Amino acid sequence: MVACSREEGVRDRPAAERVSYLLEPKNWIIATTLAVGWHSDGAAGLAWGTVAALFAGVLPMVFISRGVRRGRWDDRYVGAKRPRLIVLSFIIASVGIGLALLVGLGAPGELSGYIGCMLGSVAVLAGITTVWKISIHCAVASGSVTILTLLFGPWLVPAYLLVALTAWSRVVLKDHTAAQVIAGSVLGAAAAVVTYAIIPHR
Repeated sequence: MVACSREEGVRDRPAAERVSYLLEPKNWIIATTLAVGWHSDGAAGLAWGTVAALFAGVLPMVFISRGVRRGRWDDRYVGAKRPRLIVLSFIIASVGIGLALLVGLGAPGELSGYIGCMLGSVAVLAGITTVWKISIHCAVASGSVTILTLLFGPWLVPAYLLVALTAWSRVVLKDHTAAQVIAGSVLGAAAAVVTYAIIPHR
């Protein structure tokens, strides 16, 4: 039975790697930020969303990719604790700068509020990471699906299957335990509910 379990794990690994790559936090953040921008003010809001996506998703991914190329961390998922905290610190700084620009330049309140709550959520994840490796993949996926469902309607509920798929991939790759992906998913959804409750809406 042990041998069979190991064989299944090896067979599942390529699929799990593809899922983790396609559903990584950067992709969720960019898509969700653009969607929130559109919801906040149509085409004009989408332009603001592009600015927000640059600071919240694109620049952090550039920072991570550059670190991988220079050998500062092993891969794009940055599993080790100390490098993970360095990356999260950069993300906090980048999102903070983006938020300041959005507020200063008069972006829609719904989008600025969302980015502000994102900043708080990343800070919470960083705090948890100092003591426990909670799944950021699952937190971002669950938070994104939740906020989009609240904004655009229940027809997006089936997207939670992507959250489950993300959780499966992280466990198969042995990057996280079942407890860590469940905790990330619950925290992400809770943060999104709080975000929806406090940000202004059109």
